[in-house]
Amino acid sequence: MNYPHFMRIDQDSSAGDSHHYVVHTRDPKLAVEFSAETVNGKVKPGSIQRIAVPNSWAGQYSQYAKLVTKAEAFFRASLGPDDAAADPVRGGR
Repeated sequence: MNYPHFMRIDQDSSAGDSHHYVVHTRDPKLAVEFSAETVNGKVKPGSIQRIAVPNSWAGQYSQYAKLVTKAEAFFRASLGPDDAAADPVRGGR
């Protein structure tokens, strides 16, 4: 899949936790914050924590739901190859 208008931002806080954001850089603007955990030095995807959309999008759920889905796919793809084969919870050995 191609994600030309998405950008990933990782931010480490002074408390030691990190925040992961995916931003849609073209109109309509969109920012999604993801939770994630670091296991053995690799970031594993978590769940969506926060979605920020402009007020002009209020009520247009189907439009930004498509972008949120693409943002989540971009975030997972940006983490590297999927380790599903080695993960028994997601269908591996």
